[in-house]
Amino acid sequence: MTEMKIPNSKFQIPKKFQCSSSKPRSRTASKIWCLVLLVSLELGIWNFAPAVFAADTTPLLAHWLNSQTNIQTWTADFVQTRALKSLTQPLTASGHLWFAEPNRFRWELGNPPQTIAVRNADEMRVIYPKLKRAEVYPLNGSQAGPWRDALALLQAGFPRNQAELESQFRVLSETVTNQTCEVALQPKSAAARRMMPQIRIGFSTNDLSLRATELHFADGSTMRNDFTNMVLNSGLEEALFAPELDGDFKIIEPLKNKP
Repeated sequence: MTEMKIPNSKFQIPKKFQCSSSKPRSRTASKIWCLVLLVSLELGIWNFAPAVFAADTTPLLAHWLNSQTNIQTWTADFVQTRALKSLTQPLTASGHLWFAEPNRFRWELGNPPQTIAVRNADEMRVIYPKLKRAEVYPLNGSQAGPWRDALALLQAGFPRNQAELESQFRVLSETVTNQTCEVALQPKSAAARRMMPQIRIGFSTNDLSLRATELHFADGSTMRNDFTNMVLNSGLEEALFAPELDGDFKIIEPLKNKP
């Protein structure tokens, strides 16, 4: 496997978001695809509400869902693998994440961290320590168009009750191999499916711990996170989700004044 070059903030854009002309690709489209990848980070630490998938729920899946009700914090090491159609070998990177109920997280890619993604209630920040650069993405829902659709997918990762969960996803399949259950989910929203038509979740049938998530994007690329060394409900410092930046950091808002 090829080692992922984390510091580069430019991501491959699906054909649907690319400019049809020979001119440089749209900055707006680039930032939209960047947000889609950030969405995948959040979905990568999925924390289900104590709900069920109605008639689609099998006993094993229901048992796993019910086991999530007491999770307040969750930390883990991970290996992230991205498969792109344009590359013959997948890209891999390792890192660590912290999650706190209901929707705060911190992802660090690389050791020492080369990319840090932090989400709190109002915004998401992507920090590149070596580049002394930070990008701020508001989560106030006031934007329109593709940005609004991406935000809807972002929020879909954290259903608050059974009705929300049932309205957002349908179960496509469930398989058990080597004591790991893998569930394939499809967003019901057409806008969400245009960005991410399928999400897969793997969990242990022994202790019901989350083992992996795999995001399938519309351009045929995938992003998989395999988790190890999980720790539940340990005390997390508030500073984890509010990192202080030195005065020499350049802070930008890529989507400011963008539709």
